[in-house]
Amino acid sequence: MDDVAEAIADPVRRAILELLHTGGPVPAGQVASAVGARFEISRPAVSRHLRVLRECGLVRDTLEGRRRLYALDPTRLGELTAWLAQFAAPPIWQQRMDALETEVYRARRDRRDRLRTAPIIGEERTA
Repeated sequence: MDDVAEAIADPVRRAILELLHTGGPVPAGQVASAVGARFEISRPAVSRHLRVLRECGLVRDTLEGRRRLYALDPTRLGELTAWLAQFAAPPIWQQRMDALETEVYRARRDRRDRLRTAPIIGEERTA
């Protein structure tokens, strides 16, 4: 998990992951052109970033003729995602369901209390 967190800490690598996420398998040259233009870095620098991502298992590469194609492999992100999820606030729908549950219990309690204190028809209550 630490190697994945370290890999995605770099903005260039995150940009590569975003590109691969939206585009499927992408030739290395296209990755270098897109990311190199955005961050003004050389093709060898982009190649090093791709190697880091490949070594930690976030991308996989295949050779197609003379071209090397890169694709996102999100399986390694699962462990990191699960760990990060413990710090996230519960979804708004869960908060609303919890609030609804509280209101249902409150309404039931209030109804029970009213039934206990309501006079029985035909009887007079003495306090």
